[in-house]
Amino acid sequence: MAEQKKQNPKQGQINIELDEKVAQGIYSNLAIINHSVSEFVLDFISIMPGVPKSKVKSRIILTPQHAKRLAKALNENVRRFEKAHGEIKDYDKHPMPLNFGPTGQA
Repeated sequence: MAEQKKQNPKQGQINIELDEKVAQGIYSNLAIINHSVSEFVLDFISIMPGVPKSKVKSRIILTPQHAKRLAKALNENVRRFEKAHGEIKDYDKHPMPLNFGPTGQA
């Protein structure tokens, strides 16, 4: 019988599994962000024309430290994308209201 080598992940590496359903992703064209002193809550919504009601498709809850890391990583990825593909246009007029009250959104 052949001897099997145990593969030890290198220090600092994380073994991550992505199942088929999650790999499909969820479309979102609106994110509503709320926060408390201990967490950030990101709700991802898909709003479609002519549909009077939309549901939150996914909710992600982060610590403030992870939210800051996410913001930095997203900013860096947008910078790299624009370097490769040109500036992403940010239109002044949005097709949906942007002020839902005291919450922020992206």
